[in-house]
Amino acid sequence: MERLAYPTDVTDEQWLIIEPYVRTSGLGRKPNHTKRELINAIFYQARTGCAWRLLPHDLPPWGTVYKRFERWRDSGVWDQLLEGLRRAVREVAGRDPEPTAGAIDIDTQSVQTGGKRGAVSALMRASK
Repeated sequence: MERLAYPTDVTDEQWLIIEPYVRTSGLGRKPNHTKRELINAIFYQARTGCAWRLLPHDLPPWGTVYKRFERWRDSGVWDQLLEGLRRAVREVAGRDPEPTAGAIDIDTQSVQTGGKRGAVSALMRASK
């Protein structure tokens, strides 16, 4: 019996984009859960902000999901996926996939803060 879809589940179109980034070597035993199920569980957790242990029971076990999330994080999968998506969005917009140096150079300006004479000082003066 298939589970009902969550709003956070990836669509077939989204999966075609994500799948190449989460391929595994094919070595070892056959996994109990598909990579798409694991992605759906990770996206559910990211969207809802629930604790890993509180993932719904119709998703893969939280320990399995969390371990896979960590492996993909540590191996750079998430960074590679975000980089690929950024490049694709820029290409669709008719822009060079690589940002120019001007886009990376951010103009900064220092702003002096009130230091110790902030809201607390104002409250102390008002209470006198």
